[in-house]
Amino acid sequence: MKREELRDYVNQYCRLRDIQFAAYEMFARKHHLTAKELFVLDLIWFSPEGCMQSEICERLSATKQTINAIIKKFLKLGYISLSESETDRRNKMIRFTDAGTAYVNQIIPPAANAEVDAMGELNAKEIAELIRLTTLFSDSMQKKFHAIKIESPKT
Repeated sequence: MKREELRDYVNQYCRLRDIQFAAYEMFARKHHLTAKELFVLDLIWFSPEGCMQSEICERLSATKQTINAIIKKFLKLGYISLSESETDRRNKMIRFTDAGTAYVNQIIPPAANAEVDAMGELNAKEIAELIRLTTLFSDSMQKKFHAIKIESPKT
């Protein structure tokens, strides 16, 4: 396939990815959140035993500083608590407080239900194919981007 044709497919895929991300962004804004904050709340919600900041950073491919700022915001609002991790004392376990659970209960379950309902509009074969192809493309993207050599600017 020619590069021009491949570029068209990349653009189509990117538009679809942007539509998905925009749905999260618009939903987050309705709750006075950023998409990244929404994703952090989602990860904590689906980790009833708590999760560590390092896990959130890894899952969202975000810097520790970015996630720390989000955690501080929710800590200040009284929505989360931090406790020492039993496995790694350098990391804090993040959990919702009662106030945080009440707050997030109005946000994450409806969003999660929307995701499940959207996926439910596909049949089992389509879902398997979507996951298979997205996995192939995502893995290839990671490898290709990782292989890009960055040259230092000449001074």
